[in-house]
Amino acid sequence: MDYVEIFDTTLRDGEQVPGCKLDSVTKLIIAERLDQLGVDVLEAGFPISSPGDFKAVEDISKLVKNARVCGLTRAVKKDIETAAEALKSAKRSRIHTGIGTSENHIRYKFKSSKDEILERAVAAVKYAKSFVEDVEFYAEDAGRTDNEFLAKVCEAVIKVGATVLNIPDTTGHCLPEEYGAKMKYLKENVSGIHKARLSCHCHNDLGLATANSIAGVQHGARQIECTINGIGERAGNTSLEEVVMILRQHPNLKLDTRINSKKLYGISKLVSESMAMPVQPNKAIVGANAFAHSSGIHQDGVIKKRETYEIIDPRDVGVDKSSIILTARSGRAALAYRAKNIGYELDKLQLDKVYEQFLIMADQKKEIRDKDLPKIIKASNI
Repeated sequence: MDYVEIFDTTLRDGEQVPGCKLDSVTKLIIAERLDQLGVDVLEAGFPISSPGDFKAVEDISKLVKNARVCGLTRAVKKDIETAAEALKSAKRSRIHTGIGTSENHIRYKFKSSKDEILERAVAAVKYAKSFVEDVEFYAEDAGRTDNEFLAKVCEAVIKVGATVLNIPDTTGHCLPEEYGAKMKYLKENVSGIHKARLSCHCHNDLGLATANSIAGVQHGARQIECTINGIGERAGNTSLEEVVMILRQHPNLKLDTRINSKKLYGISKLVSESMAMPVQPNKAIVGANAFAHSSGIHQDGVIKKRETYEIIDPRDVGVDKSSIILTARSGRAALAYRAKNIGYELDKLQLDKVYEQFLIMADQKKEIRDKDLPKIIKASNI
């Protein structure tokens, strides 16, 4: 089994969502829970951005016991110096520095040239390396960067000590086959690539962040940058819980992570409540409906054998059990199951009568709850 490292950026990229700013105490609580979850790298913030962010990175560096603590910088000396200062108490630290490499970024954002960008990239990594051993380089907008130039930049930063190469699909533009092919190209065309770990950092503008990250690791990347609940800029980042469980549910990939998946639901709730960012009910893995069944056909199958309609055991992600939701779409099997759970054993004739009464109420209400069942049974005159 080959391991894919999980680089969590909930406290950096995730916190960039409007209205999701965390206070310092909550940041520390989430950081500790992420460390317990088993993330390999915890991106604690962007130290130069504000005194508060600097302090958060500094405090998290002192708190975290297992994960590498990472601070983001631009390819600017002052940024790098500030990050190094904030990270100095970390047991294991990483500086994450980089610059835009796409034609769009070079021409319009930096008003520069490829040669100058290459020079700045190398200088940033070299300077970061004078403070810490572990330096990650990001080629911003790599998804829209010409592969030949991207390979040239990657090769140059490896030569001066980059240990991780972050290949971001910054705008969520790539198709999975395109993103996977980009990783394959770098594996095959960058001299010294064996000295660095390729990393996926995908955004979800077209809903492809998770698919792109999986395509990336299928073609040689060994780190995924992600957030709890997929929060992040615009439409969000790759969802940590999704990539972790995809790799675990597909053993043929021979890839796994060190994440303790039983803690996923708990930390999802913590982040959602702390950031006032509700998780959509149909969200994979941690949504309220991820293990809920209301269709009669599905309910009957799950009651007989859970695996009929669930490929994940809910307990594996920290959810107590599957939910059988009673609605007008539910069948007799679901009604009998829920009635039995509160102490009513119904034979076939009784169930037929109760079911008739159940449908009358179910057509009037969105959902029938346990407290409604005694009334329905009583009204059935059984």
